[in-house]
Amino acid sequence: MQFEKLSNGVSIPMLGFGTYRIKPAEVADAISEALAAGYRHFDCAHIYGNEVEVGEAFKKSAVKREDLFVTSKVWNADQGYESTLAAFDQTLKDLQLDYLDLYLIHWPNEDNFQLTLDTWRALEKIYADGKAKAIGVSNFSEAQLKEVFAMATVKPMVNQIERHPYKTQVELAAFDKENGIVNEGYSPIGHGHLILEDPTINQIAKAHGKTPAQVVLRWQVDTGFVIFPKSSNSAHVKANFDIFDFNLTDAEIKAINALDQDKHLNYDK
Repeated sequence: MQFEKLSNGVSIPMLGFGTYRIKPAEVADAISEALAAGYRHFDCAHIYGNEVEVGEAFKKSAVKREDLFVTSKVWNADQGYESTLAAFDQTLKDLQLDYLDLYLIHWPNEDNFQLTLDTWRALEKIYADGKAKAIGVSNFSEAQLKEVFAMATVKPMVNQIERHPYKTQVELAAFDKENGIVNEGYSPIGHGHLILEDPTINQIAKAHGKTPAQVVLRWQVDTGFVIFPKSSNSAHVKANFDIFDFNLTDAEIKAINALDQDKHLNYDK
């Protein structure tokens, strides 16, 4: 496993397991399989509707809390100072945890960005109180980040954005890095068939004796993105974790970068 250091020194595993769209009835098996495969980083959110079941799965696991890295996010409807604090407390209760490793604002409120700034103040309090080891944002643009910087006493440590070979996010990723923000990429393989059938990806996969998905995930890590692929397929869960025994060449990374179409393939807003 590889790790990235957040601006406050906290280590975050670069490969995690996503819980988006996992049905509550399937969570126990999914988390159990992920833990058995070696995953310790789990990306959650209140809006996913399965945090209670995720919490139960953690509780039943033999893995120690300090060995887990758990992320959650405040949803749009809960933005605002007091409502964010209440939403955070509910997430802790649902997950049966005493603290989170990372708490994010799920989306910026583009109609009332002041509400989002009030939400950031709440995250700063959560961080100051030691209830979250790190705080950050998701789906924020450079301009929106600058607005947060202007009022923040603690800068976001993470920006979680859509990122895959058809949307490489070069400029935003560079801005984040310049400002000490770790990039996280959701939809890291772009929901499958479009990207996994790409001739360039398949050619590189054949050269390494790996699957197209493994190549894309390796590209994400090699280019500095923390990722958390999600699968309900046991074989895929294991295969997605098996990406640390090879590296892509500079030429291969450039070839994948060149696939960029600035194409959105996922929205959960």
